Amino acid sequence: MTTAHPVQELDVQPSPLALLLLGRDADPRSERGVECPGDLPSPSDPDLVERARAAKEKLGEKVFVLGHHYQRDEVIQFADVTGDSFKLARDAAARPEAEYIVFCGVHFMAESADILTTDDQKVVLPDLAAGCSMADMATAEQVAECWDVLTEAGVAEQVVPVSYMNSSADIKAFTGRHGGTICTSSNAKRALEWAFEQGEPSTTKVLFLPDQHLGRNTAVRDMGMTLEDCVLYNPHKPNGGLTAQQLRDAKMILWRGHCSVHGRFSVESVNDVRARIPGVNVLVHPECKNEVVAAADYVGSTEYIIKALEAAPAGSKWAIGTELNLVRRLANRFAAEDKEIVFLDKTVCFCSTMNRIDLPHLVWTLESLAEGNLVNRIEVDPETEKYAKLALERMLALP
Repeated sequence: MTTAHPVQELDVQPSPLALLLLGRDADPRSERGVECPGDLPSPSDPDLVERARAAKEKLGEKVFVLGHHYQRDEVIQFADVTGDSFKLARDAAARPEAEYIVFCGVHFMAESADILTTDDQKVVLPDLAAGCSMADMATAEQVAECWDVLTEAGVAEQVVPVSYMNSSADIKAFTGRHGGTICTSSNAKRALEWAFEQGEPSTTKVLFLPDQHLGRNTAVRDMGMTLEDCVLYNPHKPNGGLTAQQLRDAKMILWRGHCSVHGRFSVESVNDVRARIPGVNVLVHPECKNEVVAAADYVGSTEYIIKALEAAPAGSKWAIGTELNLVRRLANRFAAEDKEIVFLDKTVCFCSTMNRIDLPHLVWTLESLAEGNLVNRIEVDPETEKYAKLALERMLALP
């Protein structure tokens, strides 16, 4: 016979991280967001497309919808312009008559749009939980601690920070305060060249945030450095897991961050697709690992990938190492030209945070704005904006 014992009530409170992952709390210094207030339309609502169209039509020129290349087709159809994160932020700044900028992307992209647009414009993110795992890998506190480590090693005065566009406003502001610049995957080489021109070539170093792979690939593949010139700073280890001598000897101090999508591709993926599709051209994004980039035929930014496929001859075969929504869109676009375009990996891999922006969230956002209710505004505080804009302007001034 089993004796029943009373169940003891445990006073267990979820941790702040658990709440963030559940979408039930906010961290203003993190890319993670919160759940949207109010009720979203049902994803099975057959009238979603018409509702989105009607709300956008009602708003007219008051709204400007930006769609990142990695968005789903159901969202892209309502975008006034499409592009990568920086192109979209600049497009928003070029439309001062638009009161509302609806950014169908992720949090750091909306922050950049807010930095570059006027104070009268309001940037809206349809789902506040659409963050970026890469941007989350470098917090303001961690980077400030890293700078202390560099100072203690006696090298901080020789270090120029270069931060990838895929970073939070806080990291961009840190970069601006310390004399650095922002870069995109298209101009990373020029940004690094500029950084090394800021001091003595033999002693100047770059702290590259937050994507180690873009920094390493640009330094080694495009600028002729060696892998030994690069060290990896791990914010989860004392002193970044590096000795003072390693920091003194390095040219590139790479932050231990990566893109969860591009980091999945492997040399095995490349070898497999070459075996399956004879004559295939392998084209990958520079956020991929160094060994994948070395095994590919072509490497370039999202815009580079699109232009390369536009210029490709009919009948050519391509395996693309970037986000799946874009690859599928390009495959459909060029099918009529007999261009075979496949995803590099056998495993399906969307950008999970980018895909949080779906049609129900977009409908809810547009209908709310059409009714005069401002929702999910992304607003960067003036002090952060000042220094983040300074870093962005340094990039804009690059030849």
